Amino acid sequence: MIDLHPDGARHAVIWLHGLGDSGAGLAPLVDALALPDSLPVRHLLPDAPERPITINMGYKMRGWYDIRSFEHPEDRAVESHVRESAERIQGLLDSLIAEGFAPEHIVLAGFSQGGVIASFTALRCPQPLAGLLCMSTYLAAPDALMAEMSEAARALPICYMHGIYDDVVALSMGWDAKNRLEAAGLTPEWHEYPMRHEICRPQLADIRGWLLASLDG
Repeated sequence: MIDLHPDGARHAVIWLHGLGDSGAGLAPLVDALALPDSLPVRHLLPDAPERPITINMGYKMRGWYDIRSFEHPEDRAVESHVRESAERIQGLLDSLIAEGFAPEHIVLAGFSQGGVIASFTALRCPQPLAGLLCMSTYLAAPDALMAEMSEAARALPICYMHGIYDDVVALSMGWDAKNRLEAAGLTPEWHEYPMRHEICRPQLADIRGWLLASLDG
């Protein structure tokens, strides 16, 4: 895990990478945001464990969970793996809080698979977090959301970002997540970009602005 901890940091962001990537893969994104020195932020970039991934012919790679197929919601994310990974990230949150970081100063962020785990964790987290940032992603175990969502999550600031031409996680999957969150009484902010399964330059400015507003709120 990469842990960027500037002096005086009272705010933190946990960044969760996508399938086959690592925490180091998101480090350039953190650098590109160029958050101001006046708001020192600790950035934690954990690595998912290596596991066989069914849709990639069973090859072992870093993944927060196995994906059997994209045909049915229950196959997009093996639920036992999702819950295991979410428990690990909740452990990171608890460690930060034990170190003195207020939960209201912590953001969970993730890309693709990482966004699935970020949202699953944040929506069930008992503490009131600063925000949830999800990029090019979808919901795991969506039918369980209403029953499992925490009281704290009802006031959670949420931002979803998706590429119009995403050929890995279809735009419709992002819209489905947005609609389900709204049906649960949440008000996610939504951004679309003319991109595929990636993070584009115009998106960086929106991420930076949203983070500054969420962390400095």
